[in-house]
Amino acid sequence: MLSVENTSQRAIQDPSDLVPSRYALKVGNIDALVVSDGVLPLPTSTMATNVDPADLAKWLDHMFMPPDKFDWPLNVMAARSADQTILIDAGLGGQFPGFPRAGQFPRRLDAAGIQLEDVTDVIITHMHMDHVGGLLVPEVKERLRADVRIHVAAAEVKFWTSPDFSHTVMPKPVPPVLRETATSFYNEYRDRLRIFEDKHEVAPGVTVRLTGGHTPGHSVVDLISNGERLTFAGDAMFPVAFDHPDWQNGFEHDPEEATRVRVGLFRELAENRGLLVAAHLPFPSVGRVALDGDAFRWVPVIWDY
Repeated sequence: MLSVENTSQRAIQDPSDLVPSRYALKVGNIDALVVSDGVLPLPTSTMATNVDPADLAKWLDHMFMPPDKFDWPLNVMAARSADQTILIDAGLGGQFPGFPRAGQFPRRLDAAGIQLEDVTDVIITHMHMDHVGGLLVPEVKERLRADVRIHVAAAEVKFWTSPDFSHTVMPKPVPPVLRETATSFYNEYRDRLRIFEDKHEVAPGVTVRLTGGHTPGHSVVDLISNGERLTFAGDAMFPVAFDHPDWQNGFEHDPEEATRVRVGLFRELAENRGLLVAAHLPFPSVGRVALDGDAFRWVPVIWDY
């Protein structure tokens, strides 16, 4: 069973990492866990494709980040609500050469005392390979329940039947792998998909809603219980977005819409003061958003341990 208490206890009894790789918290009556799937290296040029490279270089230097390549954090979540155990995204998987530090979530979930066999639902924010690839690993496929429900937006499924990469700026080898992985995911799990249109309550207090932008079917997940809330924003924002919300990421299939979605979510979070977790913010990616003039300010929580 997923709970703050038992995940913390397991961490004491059986440490499997030299650095923390999971962070447990409660959102009202919902137990939640952020799990690091590791990191993957990407060219820094993908972080902002619509600005002068000199401006990006200046920001990277300001943030003490390397100029050419950076480690992109990969975060997934698990949540327990009522009698359901929900996995939110599934990381990259270990089947992609060149990314040896990614694909860590299955063993880290086990180390936290959460069994894949107990997962009743999986929510997919979008079908990029670093969000569905983990479900294609044999040891994950073999352990998931035959009746597991996998929730994904109808617009996302439709998009990947004939994906458009014309507005992306990705490394050349990436689009074919994205297309192949999305197709493999759909073929593997098509009978277990629970496709929704705009908004769907997966479990008490756990709702997935369509945003679009990053991909046409990109969605975010809200955990709301007893007046507390957390939004898992998938790929709606990246570290540079707080200072420069209008800087567009090379993996965005509709950069203009992605900008609109990002700013809207930032304003929503600043107003409701809820917690934010995102797939590619530095682990554990738990914090709040504050307005800061024309930009936004990231306010990480103080770890509770």
